[in-house]
Amino acid sequence: MTRIAPALILALALAGCASVSPRARVHSELMSAGMSNRMASCLADRLVDRLSVGELHQLGRAAKLPRKNVGAMSLNELADRLSAVGDPHIIGVVTSAGLGCAIAA
Repeated sequence: MTRIAPALILALALAGCASVSPRARVHSELMSAGMSNRMASCLADRLVDRLSVGELHQLGRAAKLPRKNVGAMSLNELADRLSAVGDPHIIGVVTSAGLGCAIAA
């Protein structure tokens, strides 16, 4: 029994390391959408701090609409994609995070 406990603890620790953090996943998705590393890092930090995991999933589902480079989108296209989320809290967080990161850049 005493040999099993350390092995179990080690296995659980390794399993925790193997999973991708929400911040890393958000950053990766933003980079895939065509954002610069600096902007993606800023947004990932702010979104993960202010949205729950469920809200991040909801935002991710809305982002699965046909892919297009974010830099090539008009403001109207960005607004349409964001309004597809349908949750005022998520829309507010994404908007304020985007503006804050744009100003900070």
